[in-house]
Amino acid sequence: MRGEKMEGSGEGHKPCDCVRSSINPRKAAMDPKKVKSDLVLILDFGSQYTHLITRRIRSLSVFSLCISGTSSLDTITHLKPSVVILSGGPHSVHTPDSPSFPDGFLQWAQANAVPVLGICYGLQLLVQRLGGDVRVGHTQEYGRMDICVHQPSALFGSHKIGKRQVVWMSHGDEAVALPHGFHVVARSDQGAVAAIENPSAMLYGLQYHPEVTHSEEGIETLRRFLFDVCGLEAGWTMEDVMEEEIMVIKDTVGPDEHVICALSGGVDSTVAAALVHKAIGDRLHCVFVDNGLLRYKEKERVMETFQKDLHLPVVCVDAVDQFLSQLKGVTDPETKRKIIGKEFIAIFDEFAHKLEGKLGKKPSYLVQGTLYPDVIESCPPPGSGRTHSHTIKSHHNVGGLPKDMKLKLIEPLKLLFKDEVRQLGRILDVPQAFLKRHPFPGPGLAVRVLGDVTEGNALDILRQVDEIFIQSIKDAGLYDSIWQAFAVFLPVRSVGVQGDQRTHSHVVALRAVTSQDGMTADWYYFEHKFLDDVARKICNGVRGVNRVVQDITSKPPSTIEWE
Repeated sequence: MRGEKMEGSGEGHKPCDCVRSSINPRKAAMDPKKVKSDLVLILDFGSQYTHLITRRIRSLSVFSLCISGTSSLDTITHLKPSVVILSGGPHSVHTPDSPSFPDGFLQWAQANAVPVLGICYGLQLLVQRLGGDVRVGHTQEYGRMDICVHQPSALFGSHKIGKRQVVWMSHGDEAVALPHGFHVVARSDQGAVAAIENPSAMLYGLQYHPEVTHSEEGIETLRRFLFDVCGLEAGWTMEDVMEEEIMVIKDTVGPDEHVICALSGGVDSTVAAALVHKAIGDRLHCVFVDNGLLRYKEKERVMETFQKDLHLPVVCVDAVDQFLSQLKGVTDPETKRKIIGKEFIAIFDEFAHKLEGKLGKKPSYLVQGTLYPDVIESCPPPGSGRTHSHTIKSHHNVGGLPKDMKLKLIEPLKLLFKDEVRQLGRILDVPQAFLKRHPFPGPGLAVRVLGDVTEGNALDILRQVDEIFIQSIKDAGLYDSIWQAFAVFLPVRSVGVQGDQRTHSHVVALRAVTSQDGMTADWYYFEHKFLDDVARKICNGVRGVNRVVQDITSKPPSTIEWE
């Protein structure tokens, strides 16, 4: 892993190595050719930070999209990008199977005046493909490093020679000889190349990661590159997203066709439903499924919100027995997700048949609130040679759907991050209190009861514990400061003493994290008194629990959910 050191394991590598191969650029929502903004196209070579490049650029009101770094030249040119960024990655340009952009890409970029910026591994690719020399560095550079501007440059603008800044490095290889026309504009304190330019060819490279917050002037460097060097204009807004999505939905769904929307009670599916309803009106038919895996009084609370605040036509289907009978005895997390996805689709198909009898026409489409992180976490790493990655987890709205599904999917939020979905929801007048709800996984409590969800009274215990935890967070005024909080039922028992008697009862874990998009997360630091109060409430108020633990791991190395 010469191009970039991967930190952690499991999901720490996976979300960012993903190739966006599950997004068909020709069919994706938010057609870049119609969006009121230039497109910055990111060719992803597996960096754990690639999603941050997308987010940083969008935060500057410029539309950005990721596709596989090994996409065909036809795929790249079809999107008509104004700028292309080559991401970092864990590879070395010296290995035979290292991923690279397609032949002819640089010639096309130059012929069409499309600037290219290589970041970390992307810089090394530029150097190597253009005839320069990349070698294993004498000293590797990982983490915070100081760099120094060596000569006037487009990337660093008015920064004087000798100007220093702190950046985030993550590389083992380094460029030692540059191709013709390039010059070094910044070096690290150890003498390694930190930034290169060939302005006449509109080719630029940064050996560090400007997209991470540890690079103190990184966002300003990206801003300068996009607006001053490339001449882009900030013109991408969430209002544009809404208008474009409505056009896409109307173009997709025929004037006489009907659509089913699977409402989970979460922010994503609700915003998706509100958006589709705005596009096609009463031809949207919403269904909320009680699968026996919901939180405490979730059905009652959610249905009230749908009917009173959102005025969406919703049918509630009681499928508790159907789901739990299929999950009985199942302990593997992936199997649980697949079963749940399959049962959901079976219910939607049945619901569609009933609608067909009522309408005289069967609905053709199913709306789901799939988000960009869902897609990212369900696709294969570049350079792996695999069509399916080592799976961290399948999303029932991405990887868990049966191949014989009869309904075609509409996923209007597929290219948005969670905070962007909330912005869209505000424009669509979804109640603020609803938009602030913490994320809830599609498989529900099935992935928060480790092991068999039907064993004993695990689900009832978890619901009670979770309700105490969340209500305590709200009472303490902490709810809006936390990205996601929940309880987990562990498949272990511990010895305790309650009421002067020895007990052998269940253990539950509390998990709370802060995050911007769910791709990375830090555990939330509670005051000790708060944790003490919550633990006492749980052990005193929930029969069958005698021990409470807290999960204090970040993502990576852990995922937010336990399964």
